[in-house]
Amino acid sequence: MGEPKFSRSRTQTPTHPWKQARIDEEHALKEKYGLKKIGGMREIWREKSALRRHRNQAMKLIGRVDASEGHYAKEKSQLLESLFSKGLLVSGADIGDVLEINVEHMLSRRLQSVVYYRGLAPSMRASRNLIVHGHICIGNQRMTVPGYHIPKAEEEHLQYTLGSPFANPDHPFRMDLDERRLSVSEEEGGHVREDGASEEFVEKIKKDAEDAPTVDDTIPKEVE
Repeated sequence: MGEPKFSRSRTQTPTHPWKQARIDEEHALKEKYGLKKIGGMREIWREKSALRRHRNQAMKLIGRVDASEGHYAKEKSQLLESLFSKGLLVSGADIGDVLEINVEHMLSRRLQSVVYYRGLAPSMRASRNLIVHGHICIGNQRMTVPGYHIPKAEEEHLQYTLGSPFANPDHPFRMDLDERRLSVSEEEGGHVREDGASEEFVEKIKKDAEDAPTVDDTIPKEVE
């Protein structure tokens, strides 16, 4: 039964630890989404476990002969509304569309990914450093958890923390970021140029975090 004070882990590990195809796939995802260099696989397994729960619930509802009314209709509606609010489904999606969600959709809804997609960081790695060092907030709440799944309703409130030096548009980081954004948007020979963040760029983020004591004074430390 286990200790009632401690909840059981909801992350399922792979049934076979040494399948090369799965390992190669997860290494590619780890690099693409800037996950931990050590322990990044567990972040992927966590998303796969959550995806598995969504799919199991959807298949249970699809297997019902009549889920158009009563308890199952309510459960179906709540599932679709929940996944829509999480940014995993579009408006008007059907229960069968839940089965089309894959692990990349789950990873793209992490705070780390959304910060990068909204242009607040030049790369996934830089996005993770910005979050961990307290430069990103949602409204007035400072966020330090890269794996937080941000709802669609909170995306508009995503910004740099008020005490962060990067909140200043004239900061060299922001100016360099604007230059990188312009260079990515330019096409060279029909291909889009992709610029990543250098090690010096990431180290600069860390140094600026250490030189900005006002962040802790202006933003609450608690992460809900």
